Amino acid sequence: MVILIGGNSCTGKTLLSQKLMEKYKIPYLSIDHLKMGIIRGCPECDFTPESEDETITKKLWPIIKGIIMTNIENKQNIIIEGVYLPYNINDLKTEYISKIIFCKICFSKKYIKKHLNGKIIKNKSVIEHRGYDFGYTPEKYTEDNEFTKKICKENNIKYFEIKESYKKEINNVFKWIGKNV
Repeated sequence: MVILIGGNSCTGKTLLSQKLMEKYKIPYLSIDHLKMGIIRGCPECDFTPESEDETITKKLWPIIKGIIMTNIENKQNIIIEGVYLPYNINDLKTEYISKIIFCKICFSKKYIKKHLNGKIIKNKSVIEHRGYDFGYTPEKYTEDNEFTKKICKENNIKYFEIKESYKKEINNVFKWIGKNV
């Protein structure tokens, strides 16, 4: 089984992956690690950490897709998480898609307004110790989360919108994945 957890920056994808790994003993791959490995190990690659998310997604998806296919063909389990998962994975054959659990996580406008400068930013490094600046204005962060929700609806992608209680609502994601493992 392959579990794909996408969504916006700082929504808890890595924390959720860590908890899934601990419960199911399934390894996870952070796409951020893959991105930085390529950037650091292949200086001639044509993207940087500052490149647009869409650009990085287009560059990394063929690699991630190959990892997914290899894991499924070898009957191995993996969790892959990151911002750089596309909204549409239909370029994979049906026999692969049937073995994938895929969801995205986003925040509601209300949650961002109430918690951006508190819980969201405070918890951005709860698993990975990121030294970078968050770099989002409340308006841009809200816009990105609303875009995720819109595209998920248009593409019939399962998504979870954190609206009030992060702990309770992320637990719903954990339970949903558990029902599908």
